[in-house]
Amino acid sequence: MKVILQQDVKGKGKRGEMIEAAEGYARNYLLPRKLAIPATPDAINTMKLQDAARRKAEAENRAAAVETADKLRGKTVKVAAKGGAGGKLFGAVTGKEVSEALEAQLGVGVTKQQLVLDPIKTFGVHTVRAKLGYEVSVEFSVEVTEEA
Repeated sequence: MKVILQQDVKGKGKRGEMIEAAEGYARNYLLPRKLAIPATPDAINTMKLQDAARRKAEAENRAAAVETADKLRGKTVKVAAKGGAGGKLFGAVTGKEVSEALEAQLGVGVTKQQLVLDPIKTFGVHTVRAKLGYEVSVEFSVEVTEEA
């Protein structure tokens, strides 16, 4: 029996795939638990439309990630922090502060979860990498200066 999976089913397939399942397995397990629907012509057409819409959305998101990477590439963001003697900071510059500085200075929205950095504990220029999704990542500089 052909069915279209509504959710991921371990060992069978991913959501949105059409699979061939045994008659009893489909009727007694997949269909009652709403894990799948029968593969009728209407359901197949709906599946194809949803797949096309998902691919279009992914392409748009990837293009946005590439555009953001181009805006960040080679740029330097300045962050002011309180510090003591010897070039050490009181505390550290975190991903949240870098994210806020990117938004304020460059107008680029990058969340703190997308930034890959160890807490910055010294003044100077540090390299930070942003993973923007869809295998798009970019490196930029963060200049930590002393707060006046």
